[in-house]
Amino acid sequence: MRKVILDVDTGSDDAVAIMTALLCPDLEVVGICTVWGNMNVDLTTDNTLRLLDRLGKPVPVYKGCGTAMVKYLAPRCASNDYKPVFKDGKELKIHYDHLEGLEPTDWKEEDMDAVSFYVNKLRNTDEKLTLIPVGPLTNLGEALSIAPDIAENIEEIVLMGGGEDIANVTPCAEANIWHDPEAAQKVLDCGAKVTFIPLDATHSVALDLEDCKTLRSLGSFAGDFAATMTEQRIEYEHAAIGPGKISTAIHDALAVCAVIDRSILTDVEEAHVEIGLDGYNEGETIVDHAADPADINASFAKKADKKMFMDMLCRYLKEGK
Repeated sequence: MRKVILDVDTGSDDAVAIMTALLCPDLEVVGICTVWGNMNVDLTTDNTLRLLDRLGKPVPVYKGCGTAMVKYLAPRCASNDYKPVFKDGKELKIHYDHLEGLEPTDWKEEDMDAVSFYVNKLRNTDEKLTLIPVGPLTNLGEALSIAPDIAENIEEIVLMGGGEDIANVTPCAEANIWHDPEAAQKVLDCGAKVTFIPLDATHSVALDLEDCKTLRSLGSFAGDFAATMTEQRIEYEHAAIGPGKISTAIHDALAVCAVIDRSILTDVEEAHVEIGLDGYNEGETIVDHAADPADINASFAKKADKKMFMDMLCRYLKEGK
């Protein structure tokens, strides 16, 4: 059984990723770190705890960083100029402050913070751990800054972030990397094996309303909840982008599925990746296709298998009653 740590900024697609990881018998989630990103870290932590309570999965949760390592210290900080989207007088969001349908919980996060958890856990583990960060990489970037030796006990970092041909917050940047580009570069420089699950791959397995019907047919809470999160995202993107947008990428769940079975990734390039840290390309994942083999520092997925993705979601989410 593969031992993993999730690092989430729990909104809609994080929720599907968490359920998939917790309901897969081949993964042991030893801890969940929370970080700012889709909303502030208090809300991402609360959403994570509410979901764990509903699933009946008392995995320890470690509240992490509330802002980027460096980015917001300088006046050069870019803005992605978010514009609200309304439908019938209601503001639509791809991530609401609280996950729809989940009641408040008395479950609490651990006393230890996420950065300290990374350092303590990775320094004192008997076997290497796989990390699945699907939000900004601030927690891991800070941990590697404090204790670079922890990279020795990382089996692999499978992160959802970046994009080569697709961006979503600026013309060249994806949100998780854009929010904390310095942390992303720190992760790339740490020496551990890094696999990117970027927008290129996640959009290749986008879900539509027919897929939502399939998820609901599972007859489980997890299937219904995944369908609700997907429908919420489709409604927002349909209103924001136009009537031709009838599907949505459930980004973070693909990262979890790639850890469970890497063969879901059908096009993966071994490349040298750098992160744009300033100016127009801030947060860009710059993929060097002609890098010397000695300079390769990451695997970069471009496509995935949609049928396999849905099969995996159905297999695991049907268990979440």
